[in-house]
Amino acid sequence: MDLVIKNCKLIGKENSYYIGVKDDKIAQISKNPLKADKIKDAEYNLVIPGLIDPHVHFRDPGLTKKEDFKTGSMAAANGGFTTIIDMPNTIPPTDTLKNFKEKIKIGEKKSIIDFSLHSGINNNTEIEEISNLKPASFKIFMDLHKDNELDELFKNISDINKKIAIPLNQKPKLQEKKDIELSKIDPIKITLHCENKEIIASQTKEINANNLNHTDSPISYTFHRPPQAEIESIKYAIKLSKKYNIAIHICHLTVKKALDLVNNAKNKENVDISCEATPHHLLLNSDAFNSYGTLVKTNPPLRPSVENITVTNLKNIGMIGTDHAPHTLKEKNQGPMESSPGIPNLETTVPPLLTEVNKGNLDLNVLINSMTINVSKRFNLKNKGSLKVGYDGDITIIDMKKEGKINIENFYTKSQYSPFDGFKYKGIAITTISNGKIIMEDGEVYNDNKGKYIV
Repeated sequence: MDLVIKNCKLIGKENSYYIGVKDDKIAQISKNPLKADKIKDAEYNLVIPGLIDPHVHFRDPGLTKKEDFKTGSMAAANGGFTTIIDMPNTIPPTDTLKNFKEKIKIGEKKSIIDFSLHSGINNNTEIEEISNLKPASFKIFMDLHKDNELDELFKNISDINKKIAIPLNQKPKLQEKKDIELSKIDPIKITLHCENKEIIASQTKEINANNLNHTDSPISYTFHRPPQAEIESIKYAIKLSKKYNIAIHICHLTVKKALDLVNNAKNKENVDISCEATPHHLLLNSDAFNSYGTLVKTNPPLRPSVENITVTNLKNIGMIGTDHAPHTLKEKNQGPMESSPGIPNLETTVPPLLTEVNKGNLDLNVLINSMTINVSKRFNLKNKGSLKVGYDGDITIIDMKKEGKINIENFYTKSQYSPFDGFKYKGIAITTISNGKIIMEDGEVYNDNKGKYIV
């Protein structure tokens, strides 16, 4: 073996185990000792699959004063993540074959962990060409489009799927797959930012007409983007998914009514739909504006406690996306309407959520699955998300008992703010291993690893 991790505590197992990695893959999991060139002692801490984040903004290219693939991936490693999926809203946007290939080059040059990419939406030719590079999805920001425009975008994806993919209800039998090109098996899926453009515009018009926006209160921004904008947007997304037989994924869901819509569509209407929640929407509500001001401004906004989701809903959500969205401090302090929306999260996700586990508010299995296997399955991340022989040697070691305070001065992200700064935690990622190589130990990140684009 190249690396053996000894004294591993595995979920659902009574004894301690050895995990051996060779040639970047998990080669053996054994109760008996294994030999290797390098031994890592887990010291009977919890050993889990490397964490996967389906939703980050590394701002590279074009916005690298906020973050880049190097600092973002180091922040990910420090947080226990071994794989991320980056969003396309960069400068230029990742919505052409040229720009998509360029971002792959940037990532493979800078990233210390493996990565995939969501693509933006462009014309049909670009969409079809990008699809050959296996993007995790194509991202649509519904708050930027009218309903008729969204219908046209879904129709275009449907037309392309008919050319390059087998429809969801006509998947080939296993024995037939060997005769079909891989690109013709998995249809394109769409990832969605769900807020209704017309509702936001109407709400803003009413607020301005009645002089209701003349306030310095940071929470005032949230009134322009009410929960109903999210709910109606998700309703329409489900309608389009059914109409065009396209798999959809809802980003950063925030309210219980929206979650009910998703689960009803999935369980009763047979819609191929999934969703994710951010740590800030799970752990904070709109009261946080009183303490943190515009630092917690984000889209969709934090919601009032009477309607927001919490960690108790995670079992019905199934996935956590950090929506790591760093900005400069100057950009975050421009006032309620002008400040940039977004919260950096890669280094502040695991400790608060493990703390909820230790408090008895969150099931450990639910949490781990939401950050590993559920993500890999939904976005076809091969050999990721499980501790199994043959899978990539992506491993995270968790100390469930370690206590401390989150300190952003020790972070690797370029961001210099977090609503979780100073948070008292119990439970944290203490080691991150990517493809069998240790890249983080006790908060120290080694930046000489080379990540790869996942296809």
